[in-house]
Amino acid sequence: MQFLVDAQLPPALARWISAQGYPACHVADIGMASALDPEIWDRAYGDGAIIITKDEDFATLRTIRPDGPTIIWLRTPNCRRQLLLDGFARLWPQMLDRLNQGETLIELRS
Repeated sequence: MQFLVDAQLPPALARWISAQGYPACHVADIGMASALDPEIWDRAYGDGAIIITKDEDFATLRTIRPDGPTIIWLRTPNCRRQLLLDGFARLWPQMLDRLNQGETLIELRS
């Protein structure tokens, strides 16, 4: 299981996921900070990565194209980085359970 963190989330989230023992990178790490959603979608699908995003467009696209990458749609208001990381850490076990159950579009609210 590997993760690709979208641009509106901090690179620190990818580092936190990596520290939990899962491969993760931020779009900026792979030169895609300004990439369009379809490019990120295709890259994640090709790499077998799960997209973590705050962008509703990915959730919508996942319902239209069920053959694409798994999407973690993080529904959190704009906040400081540490607050976001703390909230994500609380949701992490639930998210992993849902991924292991085969869900391909997971909406998380913090």
